[in-house]
Amino acid sequence: MSDDMFSDSFGDLQHGPGPEDFANAAAALAAGMVREAQALATSAAALRAASQPGPDGAADVRRLRLATQAAGEAALRAALALDAATLIGEPRPAQETAPKLAYAARRAGLPPATLAPLLRAAALDFRTDDAAARIAATTLAAEICAALKE
Repeated sequence: MSDDMFSDSFGDLQHGPGPEDFANAAAALAAGMVREAQALATSAAALRAASQPGPDGAADVRRLRLATQAAGEAALRAALALDAATLIGEPRPAQETAPKLAYAARRAGLPPATLAPLLRAAALDFRTDDAAARIAATTLAAEICAALKE
């Protein structure tokens, strides 16, 4: 979680998202990652269905291979997004979350930066009007994405 908060000149008041906002942000980002996983899984299913033999027999082998490979890749990314949703949903600092996400990506055979677009999309698809949680989600997503590049 970011050090963007600073003491108020009137005492101990804080500016910026607080711990509860970051907890809400983590939950919302996790929900967004589940939505990203759902979109990827739907794509994988559609690609698999498109690669099934039609009434005229088997499809062109090149197209079949391309569709099958894309379906497998989408399914793998969907599984990774679900794994990431579990890790992100547990509110903890980005510095602790990023290595766990990187390990999950490597375990899936993908580079850690694979998660960055999914995480950014989840932050953009924030389904609440809670401005502080939205700021916290954007901050958390940006910090995790930056750490995943390292």
